[in-house]
Amino acid sequence: MSETCPPVYVVDDDVAVRESVASLIRSAGLRVQTFKSAQEFLVRPRAEVPSCLVLDVKLPGLSGLDLQQELAKADLQIPIIFLTGHGDIPMSVRAMKSGAFEFFTKPFDDEALLAAIRQAIARYQVPNRGKKGALHSPETIVGSSAALKAVLNRVASVAPTESTVLILGETGTGKELVAHAIHARSQRSSRPVVSVNCAAIQPSLIASELFGHEKGAFTGALQQRRGRFELAEGGTIFLDEVGDLPAETQIALLRVLQEREFERVGGNQSIRADVRVIAATNRDLQAGIAAGTFRSDLFYRLNVFPIEVPPLRERREDIPPLIDHFIRLHADRAGKKVRAVDEKVLEMLQTYSWPGNIRELQNVIERWVIVSDTEELSTDESWLPRDETAAAGATAPLSLRDHVEAVERKLIGRTMTAVGGNQSEAARRLGLSRGSLIERLKKYGPMTD
Repeated sequence: MSETCPPVYVVDDDVAVRESVASLIRSAGLRVQTFKSAQEFLVRPRAEVPSCLVLDVKLPGLSGLDLQQELAKADLQIPIIFLTGHGDIPMSVRAMKSGAFEFFTKPFDDEALLAAIRQAIARYQVPNRGKKGALHSPETIVGSSAALKAVLNRVASVAPTESTVLILGETGTGKELVAHAIHARSQRSSRPVVSVNCAAIQPSLIASELFGHEKGAFTGALQQRRGRFELAEGGTIFLDEVGDLPAETQIALLRVLQEREFERVGGNQSIRADVRVIAATNRDLQAGIAAGTFRSDLFYRLNVFPIEVPPLRERREDIPPLIDHFIRLHADRAGKKVRAVDEKVLEMLQTYSWPGNIRELQNVIERWVIVSDTEELSTDESWLPRDETAAAGATAPLSLRDHVEAVERKLIGRTMTAVGGNQSEAARRLGLSRGSLIERLKKYGPMTD
């Protein structure tokens, strides 16, 4: 993708956010250029049009919304993803109504932002961008197994309707990609799709996040705030990990599904909701009903059209094309020319159970590309510490995850030593965000080369 696709541009005046987003984009094997203001973006050399623009709403001088309007006047069809603080949400509503692709509030979820960027690029790459289904491309959903084809057939059936969809499946199976494919082939494809990870938001704040709040509704509510349902007006809202919603928010969501209206927290005025709801969960909702943690009436409202996404172990024939796909994504980012996979490695990857599914496979390929020094991706016993190498030959061998984590731990240790413990520089060299590196350092504990 990165060889033929123009770079992603990031415009943000906060250097920490700017570099964090740029590092995230590079980690996906994509090219990226950064700008600290709208003016700097506008005076750039016009050698190529970006495939996607990640744009801060509030910028010095010319705002993000002003820049969006300038691009529209020039008839530049660039997918725009807005980054916004909570206080900028009213401006974000205007941006979404003007055709922005998606928006994220800070702090944002790395994986959700990266998924949106990939979806935006897929729209850029399709010649007839206005056609429904432009986002549903092989660049985002990879494979041809019977299990995956069954999922895509259900997507094709439900997408043109207005029905609520419940996507079920284990973590890392690609439920969000399925949701975006449904939206892209729907009658609402020209309107925004707004993603909410219900598990990533504090239970006390989720109602405000979804429905907004009035000034003075609670301590810290210094001004009126519009929620995700208002931002998704006319489009689609994707509620990921819906099984994690607290009880009181389940009641409010049920009202939206039944009556197509809601109230902001602290408000008494009903607001109409012209929004299609797509929900997803890795939980057993019927078990939640039995345990009293999930409402049965909400389950039946959500479960109008269920789609179950199979785990990777049930679609093993998709592993080789997925490997090729992830090699292409990550080889450029690491400055490597990895073009093939050793047969023994391929056999190992196809027989592993993949508890983390596609997300785990992508992480494995990314790590192996980093340490590979040939055009053929292969394992090397020198990657592993001696005691673990010995254990690998014992009657109870290490799992693939153990092997990969040992390689990652050793690589991080070497890099931290090389940069004298500078976390920002180590993260840059490893192609990680600083936050991701810190998480790994906490996971592995003290390490040396």
